[in-house]
Amino acid sequence: MLISTAYAAGANSLIQGNSSLSDYFLSQFENLTPWKIIIGLVMGCIVGLIIAFVYKRCYRGVLYSPTFAMTLMMLTLITTPVVMCIKSDIALSMGMVGALSIVRFRTAVKDPMDTAYMFWALTMGILLGAELFIHALAVVLGISIILFVMTFVRFRSSNAYLLVVHYDDYAETEITQLLRRTVRQRKLRSKTVTRAGAEMTVEVRLDSKQDLVSAVLNIEGVHDATLVSCQTEAGA
Repeated sequence: MLISTAYAAGANSLIQGNSSLSDYFLSQFENLTPWKIIIGLVMGCIVGLIIAFVYKRCYRGVLYSPTFAMTLMMLTLITTPVVMCIKSDIALSMGMVGALSIVRFRTAVKDPMDTAYMFWALTMGILLGAELFIHALAVVLGISIILFVMTFVRFRSSNAYLLVVHYDDYAETEITQLLRRTVRQRKLRSKTVTRAGAEMTVEVRLDSKQDLVSAVLNIEGVHDATLVSCQTEAGA
């Protein structure tokens, strides 16, 4: 009789334990289901790839960084589940805000546009985490179109290069005349004169690929010429 009672009590405890465990998991997925997480991550991957593609196509710097493009996609993917958790639990949101407030990022951003792309990726993650999928697609497509228009139409400018020429003194006049005929936008950056010759660095703006180096080398008295791509700030 005692054995039966103990067995029944143990069975009841096991049933209650399983019931509590089931209630715990049900409470965890009450507002945030695995299906919502999967949809959010898939949408985050698609939106992140769009941002990375736009960054690659609209980049006008000297060295394109594939790692930064991947970082933009990862920012969207990471922000999406974080916002989902914050939205489903107010207490968790308060703790997460406090935890994230102590995070400090030490990576220097070289181009101000990179900061804009980072905020863009974070904004997309927030919209996707809030399950505003249609809004997120509309925003990412709208910003992409605007960036393409700004890059290739309205704000398209000539490519900036530095022309470095080593020459004899008597060839300077002919070099200057050649630059006046072939380059509309030019600016003298430096000039060095030594007993062995002279060196001149000129910033030039070229609308298209021109064989400027060969033209300079054809001038008598020019020893060598180098054309280097550069990135300058507006008004420099």
